[in-house]
Amino acid sequence: MSDKPKFVYVIYIASTPEKVFAALTDPDQTEQYWFGFRVGANGKVGSPRTVRNSSGVDFPNGVILESDPPRRLSYTWPPHTDQTKHERPSRATFDIDMIKGQVRLTIVHDDFDVGSRVFEGISQGWPAVLSSLKSFLETGRVSDPGWCEDSDKQPAVQDDRVRA
Repeated sequence: MSDKPKFVYVIYIASTPEKVFAALTDPDQTEQYWFGFRVGANGKVGSPRTVRNSSGVDFPNGVILESDPPRRLSYTWPPHTDQTKHERPSRATFDIDMIKGQVRLTIVHDDFDVGSRVFEGISQGWPAVLSSLKSFLETGRVSDPGWCEDSDKQPAVQDDRVRA
């Protein structure tokens, strides 16, 4: 058995696989629910996964490992802080399934080094991001975990295109 950590999280969203996949890959949508971060992962395998925060600072790019819209997405997750820069990139994989009229979104974030500090951070971050994604798609509102930058400036969606 491996000592490497693995994060698994499942959430059910009243939406369609197409809308969930678009929300995971389109920077204009991620900016709404990912606390101001513009995450772009709408390319082909080998393309960059990009991240820019609300201040316009770019984070290290990941690489799209798998893209099978609207069912599956996987990309590398490079470390981006001084405390984690010595770690190698991990992997985030999203599986999107339709179950009884709703989407079951499963994320498996793995391939961490033993003792990874990135693992500690994503274990708190992913539940907040995915809860906000669920709210965004179902109601047009986003959640505020309180710890994110500019948390008092979270926009509410006014566009019915992104709703379930």
